[in-house]
Amino acid sequence: MTRNLFVTPLYEATLDADDLLEELAYSIRVLAEDDQAGRNWSRDEGYKGYTSYASLNDLPQRDPAFADLKRLLTRHARAFAKELAWDVKPKLDSIWVNMMKAGAHHAAHIHPHSILSGTLYIEVPGKAGAIRFEDPRHTQMMAAPVRREAPEHLQTWVAVDPRPGMLLMWESFVRHEVLPHRGRGERLSISFNFS
Repeated sequence: MTRNLFVTPLYEATLDADDLLEELAYSIRVLAEDDQAGRNWSRDEGYKGYTSYASLNDLPQRDPAFADLKRLLTRHARAFAKELAWDVKPKLDSIWVNMMKAGAHHAAHIHPHSILSGTLYIEVPGKAGAIRFEDPRHTQMMAAPVRREAPEHLQTWVAVDPRPGMLLMWESFVRHEVLPHRGRGERLSISFNFS
């Protein structure tokens, strides 16, 4: 008998909220125009596009669409926490927007000081680059043999192709990266952390 231990869950939902997604897309573009500090940070860090990650920490107070999104994300985070058997009600800690242009990517990273992290995809052109998750045991298994044609739960890396309205959440210790955006147009997303 084989038992699966230490599962790494990935929460996925599709938001049926076209009006909200349109409002958020508009808001992201306005922020990209108006947020000089965010544009400067993006330029200085070599980010191809714009992010409010290091410049704005009040989006739900600043924009009613983000206030609506905060309520929606909180419901999903609490449902996910229940699936994880956590005795906690996650609270939104931070939220930021991302506008990736062709060639943009995010190197592998984790989100310290949080319990849940996630991304909501707003607009996703073709070849926009998948988000890829790493098996958290990978760094501990230096002599691990290569797996061929392994089922998803045994793969070292799992890539998820985003689509508009897709919401993904994971435990914040899970290392992830965004593969290069090789399409045309802008890929719009909103990332967040819960504590």
